Amino acid sequence: MDLKPRPNHRQYIEALRRMGPEARLRKAFELSEFTKRLFVQGLRDRFPERTEHEIHQLMLERLAKCHNRNY
Repeated sequence: MDLKPRPNHRQYIEALRRMGPEARLRKAFELSEFTKRLFVQGLRDRFPERTEHEIHQLMLERLAKCHNRNY
C-alpha cells in the first residue's frame, strides 16, 4: 500500500494551513455535515423500505456502536 501523500492531498493541506482559525473551523463543520448526509443517504439507499423515522433510529444505533466508550 502506497502511503505517500498524493499531490491533491498536499494542495488541500496547504490550503488549510493558509486559512485562519475561523475558516478552518467552518470547514470542519462543513465536512462533518457532509459526512452525516453521506451516511444517512447510504442508509436510505441500503434500506429503501424504511421510513425517515426508522432511518434516523438506525443512524443513532449505528453511531452508538462507534462511540468511544472510554469517556
